[in-house]
Amino acid sequence: MTVDLTHHRREFVQAGLTRAELEQDPIKQFDNWFKQAVDADVIEPTAMSLATSDGLNVSSRTVLLKYFDERGFVFFTNYASRKSKQIELNPHVALLFPWLAIERQVKISGRVEKVPLTESFKYFSSRPKDSQLGAWASHQSSTLSSRQVLLSQFEAMKNKFKQGEVPLPDFWGGYRVIPTTIEFWQGRENRLHDRFEYSRHNDEWIISRLAP
Repeated sequence: MTVDLTHHRREFVQAGLTRAELEQDPIKQFDNWFKQAVDADVIEPTAMSLATSDGLNVSSRTVLLKYFDERGFVFFTNYASRKSKQIELNPHVALLFPWLAIERQVKISGRVEKVPLTESFKYFSSRPKDSQLGAWASHQSSTLSSRQVLLSQFEAMKNKFKQGEVPLPDFWGGYRVIPTTIEFWQGRENRLHDRFEYSRHNDEWIISRLAP
């Protein structure tokens, strides 16, 4: 069965993007756009698609950006998950922030490295206790026979750590995506979108306009 979506179209007319508007530093430009996404009430502006590959299979999923700076973009996960296994084999990944409510998206490609243990501990300690317990209870990407199994594991962890603080699991922590390219996409009418790509050359960022 073919579902014909060829007539499902909308024009992007909210804004344009010129070279003169861009910051020379892409992290500053990302910060500007991120704040505007927050101000525009974009649903979960920290949500980003993460694409990974082990050289044979490609996977993508949504993860949440927890913080960023000139060093890169940080998210946290289970180090035994499918994404982590692919990262271990191939540290090159891509991120996508789909802020379509404001007709924008940001694409990032780069290399991944684990954050220091101190960073993982600091973030884990800031999470609500039930989220900490959830990290212990979920063997991420493993097969479950039912949801009840997961809930039982959660209750077991709740009982195990009912006294005192929940420790950081040794299988859980953060990754930092160190960008090599960052592209800012602004939707325009007639599909003539504005696209600007920052490419890192040594310690300098080169900005190029790309055809839509």
